[in-house]
Amino acid sequence: MSQDTHILETQLTALAGTRYPLHMPGHKRRIVPAPGLPADWDFTEVPGADDLHAAEGILADAMARTAALWGAARTFYLINGATCGLLAGIRALAPAGSTVVVARNCHKSVFHALELGGLHARWVMPRPDETFGIHGSVAPDDLATALDACPDARCVILTSPTYEGVLSDIAAIADICHVRGVPLLVDEAHGAHYLPMAEAYGWQGGALAAGADVVVQSPHKTLPSLTQTALLHLGGVYGPGLADKIARQLEIFETSSPSYPLMASLDGCTGLLAAHGAEWFAAWAQRLGRFDAAVAGLSRLRVFCHGADRLAGHPACFAHDPGKILMDGSGAGLTGAGLADALRDRGFELEMVCGDLVLAMTSPCDADDALDRLADALREIDAAAPGAAPAKAAGHPAPPAPGEAVYTIARALELPAVPCPLAGAEGRIAGEFLWAYPPGVPLIVPGERVTRRVLDACADLTGRGTPLRHTGGTGPDRLLVLEE
Repeated sequence: MSQDTHILETQLTALAGTRYPLHMPGHKRRIVPAPGLPADWDFTEVPGADDLHAAEGILADAMARTAALWGAARTFYLINGATCGLLAGIRALAPAGSTVVVARNCHKSVFHALELGGLHARWVMPRPDETFGIHGSVAPDDLATALDACPDARCVILTSPTYEGVLSDIAAIADICHVRGVPLLVDEAHGAHYLPMAEAYGWQGGALAAGADVVVQSPHKTLPSLTQTALLHLGGVYGPGLADKIARQLEIFETSSPSYPLMASLDGCTGLLAAHGAEWFAAWAQRLGRFDAAVAGLSRLRVFCHGADRLAGHPACFAHDPGKILMDGSGAGLTGAGLADALRDRGFELEMVCGDLVLAMTSPCDADDALDRLADALREIDAAAPGAAPAKAAGHPAPPAPGEAVYTIARALELPAVPCPLAGAEGRIAGEFLWAYPPGVPLIVPGERVTRRVLDACADLTGRGTPLRHTGGTGPDRLLVLEE
């Protein structure tokens, strides 16, 4: 790799040879903890190495390179994942005890931010895609209605693209927010590849270009960067002092000993995209195009917005990220776990299994034949499925709306709670979170009244082999509820 591709790594390697390290880390760049680890440029904040929390040198330059490539006014490197960016961004925008407008399909880290800030949430439900049983987009009209009913909202928080690749109309939503003087934070963890150079190849509608004020991304999900690396971008127009407020919150939520190999990974990702991004995105689009053509004839398996299934058949979805391949095995008599096993037997490990669905994540770094082989495997499974009837678009149950929020999350977690049989929790107030992970979107939130539809959705998921996570340690058949 050239120095221009990995600038920060090269600078750290050069710095490593100048002075003997009588400082952290303890391996002294001599004893490698495990084969292949980059101990020779694992630094602490010594002169010349800069300081992530007060960057003025090589780290400031690296973040500026990344901001320029993504089109951000300012970019912060995150090495505690997108989670710390969401925690810091929400805390910076919404003072403790204030009110926020939140899409109900956000990741659990957003709910943790609500908990830590004692925030009052006004939920916006994405419109459901009933053919696949997933959340669709947040409709701009629904967001406007929520804001009009909540004039004291300090910010709007939503996810686009979702885990399944559903995008919302961020440009329209940003306009609605800004007319009302409310900042917009977008969890774009699964959309780090939405940067200007990708627009020519089909990846349009990134949150930064659409006018969002704070955007949090996870390059490690879809780009060449190491796990745990993330970015927090500020849009072109943001309130006075917001950058300082976010930097202050990152002092709280991000480690004071940031990993230089992880930061070099982010700078390396920037350099690789600057050097090769256009050809990578073009090749990625070609691979996905071949996949589309190859799966168009499936008769039992369905692939969301790929092959014969087009966006026009999903009116609840504004747009779809073609890099996400969401598959439904029910028409072939398979649960998601069964389809995942069938694909595992053919050499593929999937990202997510939930109910009847499995998710394959692609990236510009895939092998050129990977999606061709996946299409071959799907055609083989489809042809071997029992019965002659093709898969119907009868659909799946829509994600259930939440029950009444009786308490804030923070308050509910302070109140006495007792275990209750999950099946008998209807009408009770939840004292813990309950979710399937992945995708990590809570089905039950502390402080909400449990409804029959939510319990039915839980039973449906577990019946199809999807384990649910209980944060209160109650076990699979019980739920912590507040004492009556």
